[in-house]
Amino acid sequence: MERLSPDEILTLLLALGVMLALARILGELAKRVNQPAVLGEIVAGILLGPTVLGSIVPAMRATLFPMQGHLPVALDGLSTVAIVLFLLVAGMEVDLSTVWRQGRTAMSVSVFGIVVPFVLGAALAWLLPEMTGWEPGRDRFIFTLFFATALSISALPVIAKTLMDLNLYRSDLGMVIIAAAIFNDLVGWIIFAVILGMIGGTGPKVGNTILLTLSFAAGMLTVGRWLIHRSLPWLQAHTSWPGGVLAYAMVLAFFGAAFTEWMAFGAISFSFLVGVALGDSTHLREETRATID
Repeated sequence: MERLSPDEILTLLLALGVMLALARILGELAKRVNQPAVLGEIVAGILLGPTVLGSIVPAMRATLFPMQGHLPVALDGLSTVAIVLFLLVAGMEVDLSTVWRQGRTAMSVSVFGIVVPFVLGAALAWLLPEMTGWEPGRDRFIFTLFFATALSISALPVIAKTLMDLNLYRSDLGMVIIAAAIFNDLVGWIIFAVILGMIGGTGPKVGNTILLTLSFAAGMLTVGRWLIHRSLPWLQAHTSWPGGVLAYAMVLAFFGAAFTEWMAFGAISFSFLVGVALGDSTHLREETRATID
């Protein structure tokens, strides 16, 4: 089995330390000027990426964040796990009663959030293909659809983090935005699956992907939510606290994310739905919520 070399482990630890330190510092600075902390964290990523550090000090960039070898794979894996766990926490904070109450508004916001960027993106890609990255010889229609869809899919983790930083997450406005983002993600990735089918992409067939996506989302918010609610009292009675429920939540989140990945989606929002189902249970103790957070 291949392993990280001692030098790669050293670089990995240094890279993580640098990323966390700069993200925390710029996040705090963003909050000082009444901006969400995630804005500063994104800026930290830009500064450490090829745009700034890679242009000014390319040798340092190549040392801390190499593009070859085992280290980028390790960093990518850690990033994926971090996003899965963050979406679990974000999902647990969703107030389903507010989401159901604001359903019509959220649906309207989501539809416009998909249609407007899709139409504008399709028009831009069709009228100015070379400027948007189209290469001669490639299918122009499929490229146009791909470009438009890419502009239509929301960034659920960033939206959730922004609302949390602004203390708007559990408000009516926050729940409308989150509900719209979830629907946007589901529809956007279904369209993306259709495009992959048109270009002969790998993974499940388009019809299966759509059916599995809708079935998982509906099942997790109905039967799955009921099963989690019924199982929590048993877990709390027969397992140690907080390890039992903590492991249970993590296992469900990773399985949900694995299911999304199996469908060849580039998103891992199903761990968010697991969090929604878990957080809706009245049996989930506040101490457990805080521990998971």
